[in-house]
Amino acid sequence: MSTTLRNVLILLATLVTITAPAYAQESDADNAGYQLPRGWISSPIPGFLREPSILSKLAMATDTSLGGEPRDGFYVETGNMITGEGWISGGPGFRQSLLDGRARIDMSAALSWNLYKVARASFELPHLAHDRLSVGVEGRYQDALQVRFFGVGNDSLKADESAYRFNNVDLLASGRLRVNRWLSLDGRVGWIPRPDLSNAAGPRVSVPNTEDLFSEATAPGISAQPSYIHSDVSAIADSRDHAGHPTSGGLYRATAAVYSDRDGGAYSFRRYELEATQYVPLGTRKWVLALHGWGVLSDTSSGAAVPFYLMPSLGGKNTLRGYFSYRFHDNDLQSFNVESRWPLLTHMDVAVFADEGKVAHTVSEVNFLDARMSYGAGVRFHNATSTLLRIDAGHSVEGWRLYFVLSDALKRSTPASGRSSVVPFVP
Repeated sequence: MSTTLRNVLILLATLVTITAPAYAQESDADNAGYQLPRGWISSPIPGFLREPSILSKLAMATDTSLGGEPRDGFYVETGNMITGEGWISGGPGFRQSLLDGRARIDMSAALSWNLYKVARASFELPHLAHDRLSVGVEGRYQDALQVRFFGVGNDSLKADESAYRFNNVDLLASGRLRVNRWLSLDGRVGWIPRPDLSNAAGPRVSVPNTEDLFSEATAPGISAQPSYIHSDVSAIADSRDHAGHPTSGGLYRATAAVYSDRDGGAYSFRRYELEATQYVPLGTRKWVLALHGWGVLSDTSSGAAVPFYLMPSLGGKNTLRGYFSYRFHDNDLQSFNVESRWPLLTHMDVAVFADEGKVAHTVSEVNFLDARMSYGAGVRFHNATSTLLRIDAGHSVEGWRLYFVLSDALKRSTPASGRSSVVPFVP
């Protein structure tokens, strides 16, 4: 067993021990059919300082418009793009319930600060088997104009920064079985027609094109992009009080995925992930310690390779916050984060954090030797259930990085469906 996998398993076991009593209490209520209403909140945590009334009014005004699912009709789609999109994105969305609420359609499109474009349409049956099962189909389109690439390996150079444009369509079928209120099993299968990788475009492109700087030998998959059939299954245990602004509970995930190259098999591979996040109040609700561990392992057959745009990646607003987004790529990954949070105001938290991460070419190289580190501080503006704005300043040996993000820390950027992006790999 690799060092990283062993460390992640130890972290999972420790955090499960911490939260086991909470899970046991919840399962009894769940078996009785009891569920907390959507948007349920505990009493607000008062800050150390008196909050200006204008901030309180703004935060409370968003409680009914952010978090949870949009109501039927038109809505504004914000965020939910892959890392690198810029500090904000938005566009129109429309949702409509059908068949007396047993089905729904949802469509949205968005444009980001860096002119990334996404569009999606889905049909879902969300309330099957007494609300235990949901199934659906979805079509996604994305056009990411400036995805960064620095080369493969933990020793890749900052000076080799490049960018490429990546657009693709993904046709998906997915399902979720809710075993109880905190445990679910997810699965999806999809087809990605041959994606298009080309020269970076859009505003403020100041680095070389990836295709000019790298070759097939240094960036596998750069010369030709095959079509893919992909599938994954996940077991997810989620006891967080609120997914958008958690102050207690935890999220644990184990995923196995298969990517099948339909144009010859040279880029077929398997991927395994373990992830654990725990939010621990330290004696008072005013002091929360957030712990996060994440491991990703790739497995290829003899002669096959993982394309560089699907290699696990570290760096940026969700992992190593003192480095550029997508700073490190390779077959395997480890990432650990520790964050301490305090409510300075009722709707504004301050935080200090430390990040550790490493990528490796083989499982035997996954360890803490030569791991990359960053540390920093930030503020989070939020309402009762959702993070409205996160500002983080992270420092590493490569300098300072500043991030403005419309989501909570310690989780991957996800598209509007809430599930992780399939391609490219997004930290």
